[in-house]
Amino acid sequence: MPLKSMTGFAREAGATGPVQWAWEMKTVNGRGLEVRLRVPPGLDSLGEEVRQAVSRTLSRGQCHVTLALSRGQGAARVRINRDLLASLAASLAAAERPAGIGPATLDGLLAVRGVVEVEEDGDDAAFDEALRRDLLDSALRLVAALQGARAGEGAALSDIITGQLDRMAQLVDEAEACPGRQPGAIRDRLAAQIATLLDSSKGLDPARLHQEAALLATRADIREELDRLRAHLAAARELLAQDAAIGRRLDFLAQEFGRETNTLCSKANDVALSRIGLELKAVVEQFREQVQNVE
Repeated sequence: MPLKSMTGFAREAGATGPVQWAWEMKTVNGRGLEVRLRVPPGLDSLGEEVRQAVSRTLSRGQCHVTLALSRGQGAARVRINRDLLASLAASLAAAERPAGIGPATLDGLLAVRGVVEVEEDGDDAAFDEALRRDLLDSALRLVAALQGARAGEGAALSDIITGQLDRMAQLVDEAEACPGRQPGAIRDRLAAQIATLLDSSKGLDPARLHQEAALLATRADIREELDRLRAHLAAARELLAQDAAIGRRLDFLAQEFGRETNTLCSKANDVALSRIGLELKAVVEQFREQVQNVE
């Protein structure tokens, strides 16, 4: 699959009868997958289905999902509870009325709680099922839209990361070809330093100085660091071509790039090589920042 970012946003809104709804989903960087869901009371089972759909689709990132519901003004239906009205009328007719109190009137009876019931559209099981179905369908579209957003940002990330790998490879080649690290240049530089030491102090052993110089030259060699950097570059390019979530492995490679670059900088005994090492270190840091966004 293409490279995906861990950051993205998607929104789905619509209406079912008088009920208007809106889903929002956003993801940010995270070490693993964490889904935080907020739905209105009574829709907990729907929320769990959405959580499972997210878990099946995403591998990493903090995911925040919210659902907002609002009820518009739908058509209202008035229903009279005739059984209750008849029971009230019969009870009042059989009761003795105190002096000064007139007989019950229809409007008085209709004012009794429960005699008149007002039903709005959507107050039945069929509507609840239709609403739940619409909410679930829209949530699945929301997850797909979020994946599209993450893939779009991932494509841009892929271009950036590839460019950084290309620049690192170029700097490794420049370090390889740097005149200051060639055996002849190292030998001449050390020979000049030894000659200076011998001229300034007659008590130094020339043979021992040459042995120490040879040891220092060996320690200053950056061949192993260059070879390991090239191996890490090849591994990173292989990861970018894989059909999998690769963010954690790229993050590990970023640490390895940093370790080898630090060693190269510490061994550099030439101004030009030091400059290359510092620029390489800056590109590695940029690479590390970018791969933090990769799923």
